[in-house]
Amino acid sequence: MERQKKVLLVEDDPHIGEIVRLHLSDEGYAVTHVLDGASALRLLDQSHWDAMVLDLMLPEVDGQAVCRHARSLANYMPIIMISARSSELHRILGLELGADDYLSKPFSVLELVARVRALLRRVEALEKPRQGEASLISLGDLRIDAVAREASLQRKVLELTPREFDLLHFFARHPGKVFSRLDLLNQVWGYEHDGYEHTVNTHINRLRSKVEDDPSKPSRILTVWGVGYKLVPVQWATEGGAA
Repeated sequence: MERQKKVLLVEDDPHIGEIVRLHLSDEGYAVTHVLDGASALRLLDQSHWDAMVLDLMLPEVDGQAVCRHARSLANYMPIIMISARSSELHRILGLELGADDYLSKPFSVLELVARVRALLRRVEALEKPRQGEASLISLGDLRIDAVAREASLQRKVLELTPREFDLLHFFARHPGKVFSRLDLLNQVWGYEHDGYEHTVNTHINRLRSKVEDDPSKPSRILTVWGVGYKLVPVQWATEGGAA
């Protein structure tokens, strides 16, 4: 029998928290709801969690501190950050802190549940190596270890958020192949929603800032205008194989 997955819900609004808890519970998850960051920190240290839904604005200890602490722990756990702050700056901040996804209030609870489900499916898929697929990928000066969830470029370890790693790993498994933004949402994020392509754009830009010598003139992650993006190992470009 499959183990019931545990979700830590950190939301200081009791009404919103109860609605989210009920919907996640109906989905079959064991949900623990806390109202402040200090309680979240304590529970993160006391138990293993399969996912966390985290409000950015919390009393005492804010969501940023909780997210940082969660990412300092040995076990990887998908995190969806929710906040009344809807600006691109706050969304990027949440992703930079290590959140896998970001939803602005007010949000659809059904969409939140779908995103939790999608993230947990992605974690399960990553934990089960595909038959015949190597856990180590080497493309020119890029090395990716899927088991350790570590990537290095020119022998220097890249500081990637979990979603940035997933995106780079997906590209590396399909070098030279072009993917649209909706393809990437479906394959990397685990859901496909028109209107959320900006999420892909944000991650592509942040990933380029970490893997490109000059992000304004990318040579590894290329834009195929009108179609999408593709990963081209650097030696391909120098040998004339890049588009």
